[in-house]
Amino acid sequence: MSLIARRDVLRFGAAGLCASALPSELFAAPKVPKIPIGLQLYSIRDDCKKDFDGALKWVAEQGFEGVEFAGYYGYQNDAAGLRKKLDELKLKAAGTHIGAGALRGDALKKTVEFHKAIGCNFLIVPGDGDFTHPVKSKDFAEFMTKTAETLKAEGLSCGYHNHDREFTMKDGDKTYWDLFAERTSKDVILQQDVGHTVFAGADPVAYVRKHPGRTKTTHIKGRLPKGAPPEAKPFVGQDTIKWKDLVTAYYEVGGTEWFIIEQENYPDGKTPMECTKISLDNFRKILGEMGK
Repeated sequence: MSLIARRDVLRFGAAGLCASALPSELFAAPKVPKIPIGLQLYSIRDDCKKDFDGALKWVAEQGFEGVEFAGYYGYQNDAAGLRKKLDELKLKAAGTHIGAGALRGDALKKTVEFHKAIGCNFLIVPGDGDFTHPVKSKDFAEFMTKTAETLKAEGLSCGYHNHDREFTMKDGDKTYWDLFAERTSKDVILQQDVGHTVFAGADPVAYVRKHPGRTKTTHIKGRLPKGAPPEAKPFVGQDTIKWKDLVTAYYEVGGTEWFIIEQENYPDGKTPMECTKISLDNFRKILGEMGK
């Protein structure tokens, strides 16, 4: 063995010994941040109408980390007051559902100012008649792309929330959900409502993986498809959805910043709050079993 080769062996051998003495954490894959859980307030809309502050207090008491708005119940002209209430309850503004009109023309400036003031970054359109229109759907996609570009400069984002028709209605051989994804920039959020996707007969896991990074926020909702077994119920974890496969996809693909529980069915004579709590507890159990 040459002198140079001998020196190389000694040098690399010493490096290996040094490396083995270092903490194993330095060589581990970076830990993926935990995805927080929020509540779509439409789930308890009647309670919000009666006593919005009280409803927000209940949400915080259940351990939700944020809320997605579906109306502001008296706070629509009081962003400072709403932000104060959220801060008091240690709740984040996980997003909002608003009509596309709030993103158009002169209304956009007011929308931006209000949502920046309450710390709400995700402005989601929860349905629009133009979305599944053969001609207007193209204009709507272009509008959402341009709006996303404008909002990005303000630190905000916009997106669209699906129901089942976005998957069941087609233009040619493509669903309108696929067409919208193709026609919009990657800055436009595809807020998948898992319950609606499954009801439409589509695979929510496949769509998370098909459009990586675009499921910034997602609705965690139990909904029973046609032909569901009689023992199934429209609660997260008691339905037919493969939640563990879905959660795995969210974490592996990356980009998802909020899990948002939404409860739209209230079986067995239970109140909206009782049903919401069941889905929350079930989802937490699923996450706990997965170490998430």
